[in-house]
Amino acid sequence: MHIIDRGSGTPVVLIPGIQGRWEWMAPVVDALSQRCRVITFSLCDEPSSGFPSDPARGVENYLTQLDQVFEHTGLSDAVVIGVSYSGPVAMEFTARRPERVRALMLVSALPPDWQPDARARFYLRAPLLLSPVFLIDAPMRAFREVRAALPRLGPRARFSLLQLGRAARYFVSPTRMAARIGWLGQFRFSDPALIRKPVMVITGEPGLDRVVAPALTRRYVDAIPHARHAVIACTGHLCLLTRPDEFTTLVCRFLDEISDDARRATA
Repeated sequence: MHIIDRGSGTPVVLIPGIQGRWEWMAPVVDALSQRCRVITFSLCDEPSSGFPSDPARGVENYLTQLDQVFEHTGLSDAVVIGVSYSGPVAMEFTARRPERVRALMLVSALPPDWQPDARARFYLRAPLLLSPVFLIDAPMRAFREVRAALPRLGPRARFSLLQLGRAARYFVSPTRMAARIGWLGQFRFSDPALIRKPVMVITGEPGLDRVVAPALTRRYVDAIPHARHAVIACTGHLCLLTRPDEFTTLVCRFLDEISDDARRATA
């Protein structure tokens, strides 16, 4: 099993998005590991993950993988962060394994009742055949967000080149991504309102996230009465990559708040 375990302090389990590769999140792994113990991995249906995966089990594969991550790293509990596609997976794990989740964070996350929109349905018709179109479309859709988050040309160019390098080196599979979307649609998720752990929902700004609209992610805030919501300004779907230091500060502030809440509850 290939598990990334970096840093020290409060343990944070970071679950990748639909691309499946932990390497795509390298900027935020580096930033978080300066202040927390970060555990991450590639999704188990990625060949590089080293975890077993059974296509017939769908989303259950990821829940089993999370259990194995906790066991192999010796974690009793941790903050679990679900990013985009993995948001409902992190939510379901929290509902099933509350003793293992200290707090839940959902970043630009799909809601559990999400259905593919017209754009997603277009790519799902023939994911491999249409992958060249996707590879052209995705950077164009992200351009406005990257420009807003990184207004200076130098940092923006450096970020773009590094991300393109990761995309080229850690190539994603269109067919696996399509299968993952199918798994979400086939799975019956728990009611988010059952979550009793501290919850932080993080989005970018409306209009800048052209992958998962912030209004979709905010459904968790409506469903979980005690959930907190924060916006990382001038960002969209890539907020934890374009602004990893701000994201890390937000995570650590949330951890301080829940620690203070726990102390007051026992005082």
